[in-house]
Amino acid sequence: MHHKKKYFFLAIALPIQIFLVQFLSQRSSIIEQYYSNGIYKYISKFFRFILGWVPFSFGDVLGFILIFFFARGLYQLIKNRFKNLLHHTLKFIAILSIVYFCFYAFWGLNYFREPLAENLGLQQSKYSTEELVKTTKQIVSELNKVHLQITKNDTLKIETPYSQKEIYKLAPNGYDNLSKTYPQLIYKIPSIKSSLVSLFQSYNGTAGYINPITGEAQINDMIPKTGYPSTTCHEMAHQIGWAAENDANFVGFLSSIANDDLYFKYSGYRMAYNYCIGQVYKHDKEIAKEIKKSVNKGIYKDYRDSYLHWKQFDNPIEPYLKKGYNSYLKANNQTKGIKSYSYVVDLLIAYYKQDN
Repeated sequence: MHHKKKYFFLAIALPIQIFLVQFLSQRSSIIEQYYSNGIYKYISKFFRFILGWVPFSFGDVLGFILIFFFARGLYQLIKNRFKNLLHHTLKFIAILSIVYFCFYAFWGLNYFREPLAENLGLQQSKYSTEELVKTTKQIVSELNKVHLQITKNDTLKIETPYSQKEIYKLAPNGYDNLSKTYPQLIYKIPSIKSSLVSLFQSYNGTAGYINPITGEAQINDMIPKTGYPSTTCHEMAHQIGWAAENDANFVGFLSSIANDDLYFKYSGYRMAYNYCIGQVYKHDKEIAKEIKKSVNKGIYKDYRDSYLHWKQFDNPIEPYLKKGYNSYLKANNQTKGIKSYSYVVDLLIAYYKQDN
């Protein structure tokens, strides 16, 4: 009876939590001041401190355990011909209530904070094709320069010489340098792990994710090495409270190019160019083709290899997984869903306009 009461109260707490989250989602100033710049800083540092030293993904192991108990419970329910269905349903909702609380209390409320552009003092607005082209050309110039510094030959493809663990160790350097300009983007106490489900991530087309319960940055260790540094920096941006994908992309870009290491700089500019040229193609295909011609041939060899890498994981289930993720993003204040990733172009243009 005691357990039934506990399950009942936890189950009742779920709709109350949903109401509270919806209420807070409309009050970004409260989230920004008291959560993102308040309690979350202590929560995130605490989890990174207690789990950062663990050499494997604790969050993935926790996920496996939850899946195991769910599968076992479902099997027993079917085996017993749905006996005590109401009790099992109540228990499931109670567990869901706990997971929901942990998700939003430990990280998820960051989805509703004030925009990054406002935080960094960037003047973000609807951009013209001319502004987009100008920014893209500036990024191409930096990308070509870094590529040549590494290869000494514009036709050679870059081969990143580091292991995954070496990249994890180098990544905080970019945040250290970046925090001198933007103190609010400081990153301390690393907790960056290779995902134990990297193969699954490859088949669903994802390069990394943050575990919102444990605060670990999870990287798909099968992705091409040239994109690995910027992906790592992107997930680290999530760790310091930037939940929106375009915001995490931009912070990941800034920390990549602020890194002392050339391979990080290359990865950052490579990511930025990829998003920008995609938008230029949507605005004016002829201009996009001209810009593409100005990019070092070795860079497009790298892009070609990345395309072939992801192509081998094409499968009929991936579109449905992406639809699910798209719905998840829309439910968390990213109205454009997966397209939110490309909104980083707005921030890039605002950033380069500020420097001019």
